[in-house]
Amino acid sequence: MTKARIDARFAALKAEGRAAFVSYVMAGDPDPETAAKILKGLPAAGADVIEVGFPFSDPMAEGPPIQRAAQRALAKGMTLAGTLAAIAAFREDDQDTPIILMGYTNPLVTWGYEAFARDAAAAGVDGVIVVDLPPEEAEDLADALDANQLSLIRLATPTTDDQRLPIVIRRTSGFVYYVSVAGVTGVKEADADAVAPHVARVRKASGLPVAVGFGIKTPERAGAIAKVADAVVVGSALVDEVAEAVKLNEDVTARVLSKVASLAQAVRLARRVPA
Repeated sequence: MTKARIDARFAALKAEGRAAFVSYVMAGDPDPETAAKILKGLPAAGADVIEVGFPFSDPMAEGPPIQRAAQRALAKGMTLAGTLAAIAAFREDDQDTPIILMGYTNPLVTWGYEAFARDAAAAGVDGVIVVDLPPEEAEDLADALDANQLSLIRLATPTTDDQRLPIVIRRTSGFVYYVSVAGVTGVKEADADAVAPHVARVRKASGLPVAVGFGIKTPERAGAIAKVADAVVVGSALVDEVAEAVKLNEDVTARVLSKVASLAQAVRLARRVPA
């Protein structure tokens, strides 16, 4: 299904008049077995779309929480191959929830773009976000993803001006990921009033849904962003729950899914502001 799964989900939610809740989890965090349980439980907890990070040793766009999540996963032996295997296992029970793979260029170059795109599609991935690959250098990856009906999802930021935006959104499909704050994940907080005009500008330029991420940690903040965006992405707040559960020797899966449920409910209850 690949690209079709993303398009179908956003179309269905638009018909419902609400934004999507997108949950980010790090593959293999805190260990592969627990991560698999979390992944399996996300749709029932309220995740409309799932972003799965594959751990990398130098995640330059991430703040401390996701950096630590990557380190935990790497320490437990998680790899890109292991990430695809986990997604394939998820697909045995769920053929509907879109899954976006999020990470960095180096592992994809090592794998080979064509082989990666083929293997990702076979595992059940629907789209890919590559944080550190600028549009000017992404043609080969875009070709490989297109050949396998996978979406290349790009990032727009507060510093993406009107001259740069057409370059950023070229060959983008599925949705555009709008980074709500200048900086790394999990540090600053997103402000709905400040974000709204940027979302409208990116949506108009791309013709695609716009997901807002970075700086969304609480149900209140998620609900506010859900009124102005097509999707709300939460990552650092969820990996923080993993770390805290490990620290307190609590049930990691239950704690993470409880947090997902509270955030998802806030997004579902938020009334969209007409575009």
